[in-house]
Order: sequence, then C-alpha cells, then structure tokens
Amino acid sequence: MKTRLKALRSVSFFIASSVLALALGVAQAQAEQIKLGFIGPLSGGNAQQGLGARNGFLLAVEQANAAGYPYEVEAVVLDDASDPSVGVSAAQKLVNDPAVVGATGHWNSPVALATMPVFNRAQMPFIIWGAVSPKITEQNLPNVTRVTPTLVNENKPLAEAIIKDGKVKKIAIISDTTDYGVANTKWFTEFFTAAGGEIVSSDAAAVGTTDFRAMLTTAKAAAPDAVYFGGVVTEAALVRSQMADLGMGGLPMYGISGIFDPKFIEIAGAAAEGTIVGTPSVQSNPKLEAFEKAYEAKGFAEPAGSYAKYAYEAAQILLTVIKEHGIEDKGALSEAIRNIHHDGILGNISFDEAGQIDMAVEIDLHVVRDGKWVDM
Repeated sequence: MKTRLKALRSVSFFIASSVLALALGVAQAQAEQIKLGFIGPLSGGNAQQGLGARNGFLLAVEQANAAGYPYEVEAVVLDDASDPSVGVSAAQKLVNDPAVVGATGHWNSPVALATMPVFNRAQMPFIIWGAVSPKITEQNLPNVTRVTPTLVNENKPLAEAIIKDGKVKKIAIISDTTDYGVANTKWFTEFFTAAGGEIVSSDAAAVGTTDFRAMLTTAKAAAPDAVYFGGVVTEAALVRSQMADLGMGGLPMYGISGIFDPKFIEIAGAAAEGTIVGTPSVQSNPKLEAFEKAYEAKGFAEPAGSYAKYAYEAAQILLTVIKEHGIEDKGALSEAIRNIHHDGILGNISFDEAGQIDMAVEIDLHVVRDGKWVDM
C-alpha cells in the first residue's frame, strides 16, 4: 500500500509539475508576442503604392518570424485612404494597443503630418516609408525617422536632367494645394531656374479637382516646352488627359515619384504617352536582389512598385532595434533608430540629426511608352 501511495504521489507531482511548466510556457509565449503597425493607402486612387508597401512590410515580418526572431511578431495593417482624418484614426488605434511596439506609415505627406503628433504623444517609434515633404523631418520629433529621400532630393536631379537634355527650357507648373504640392512647386521652381530654365506659369488646385482646362489654357498661352505636375496620381492623369483635349498632348509632362504608378496610365489612357517621371534610384546589392526574389516568390497580387523596398527596410530597422534593446522603453528604441548604422537593402544607411535618411540620391527616369512605364 505504501509503495502504491508513493507511486501515486510521484505521478501527482509529475502531473502538477507538467501543468505548471505548461502554464509558465504559455505565459512566456504570450509575453513574447508583440505587434508592429503599418499604415498606408490601401484604397482609393493611391492604393497601388500602399499595397506594394504593405506587402514589403508583411514580407519582413514573415521572414523574421520564420528565422527564429525572439518575439512572435503580429503585423497590424491599417488603411489611411490618403485621408489625414482616416490616418489619425488609424494612428490612434495603434498607440492605444499596448502590444504595438512601433509602426511605419504613409505615402501621403499631409497624412503623415497629421499622424506624427499622435505617435509623438505616445512616444512610439514611427518610421515614414513613403511621404516626402521636408516638413516631416524639419519638426525633428525624436520618435520619427524617414527611410525615403525627400521631394527636395527628387526635384533637384529631375530639374537638372531636363535642362541637361537640352530640349526643354520653359515649363508651366500645375500642382495640388497640399503641403506636398506647394513644396514641389517651390523646389522644382528653384532648381529649374537655377539650372537655367524658366517657369512661364504656375497654378494649383485642390485635391479632388477634376477639371484643369482653365489652368491648362492659361499655361498653353505662355507657350511652354513642357508641363510639370507637382501632385499625385489621379489629378496628374486628369491633367495629362486634358492636355491632349486642348492640343497640348505633344508636350512632355514631368513629375516625381508621386505620379509613378500604373493607375496613372489606366486613368489617362492613350494620353499618358510621353509622360516622364524621376524616382530615387537604389544601387543594386545582394540584399536588395534577395528581397526582389523573395517578393516575387510570394506571388503578391500587386507589384512591388517604388515603395515596397522602403516599407521593408523600415520594418527591418524596427525589428533590429527591438531585438537589440527589448520592448520596455519606446524612447530608447527611438533613440536607437536615430543612431543606427544599418546595412540593409537600401545599402549602408544612417539618419541625420533630424531623422532624415542620410544617403546620396540619384534618380531613375521613366517614360510611358506603348501603355507602360519603361526605363529611359
């Protein structure tokens, strides 16, 4: 009987120990679960840019989880619809979730400028993957950094390339009235005139404007060699289409990465032919090539476009500092991001004292030919 009781006690102790170990294991697993946030335009006229970036972000998270990352990372993906108020609601959702450790977001500069105070109040590390207004980093919020060049970096080499080509000396500008459009007008004008060109007219309209004919008629009267558009996809396509309606289809239209999107061609149709954009170029390297292969292998419905690599890099930087510094002190994570020297798919990068990526910028030129964007 004593032997039997002793055996039963041993079994009971083993079961209790196993249950305790299992409970501790479950608690530990729960403690190691974290979330990273992504916000971008997943609907509306700019969705193509946001969807490609979302895919890059998700790829980085998936690769980290598959590689034995010390935390189980859940991706929280939210739509800002290119609308500042929608973006603020998304940002508030992220900062109100205690499991969210950091976030990356936004293609549209007005949306980024609206959400930055939300992330700053929560002191949540926030990396901009797409928005290019200089105002974003001019504020020097300690928790905000940006992995993409600014519109200043894009406009200067574009203006200089136009003058160097020698065919265009006089340009008419049409932009939207957002901070993005105003800044594009300012900086393109400065760089184009400094390079020896002339701005013969300049006009702007609110986002959502559908009829640009009056502006284009004024521009046409100034006899430009080309038109520069300083907004984003939908309005750019309407301007290009209406240029053709007014007999201006033979003039080239120029822009930066804000209009580099298949949706532009879809909306403008045959009128899109001859449109030229400059986008920041990233020198090929083994890590970038591996990313491109991995993206293709995933079979995403959307192409990577210009911004998947930036969202991927933003996620990689967040993952790196979290792995090195833990999750308890968000301020320490932001400081680590600001001071990082990161060897990633964009090359060897760091950030300046205001949180702007510090890297030399060259541009690739693309033109619409036979209904497709092709490299020049």
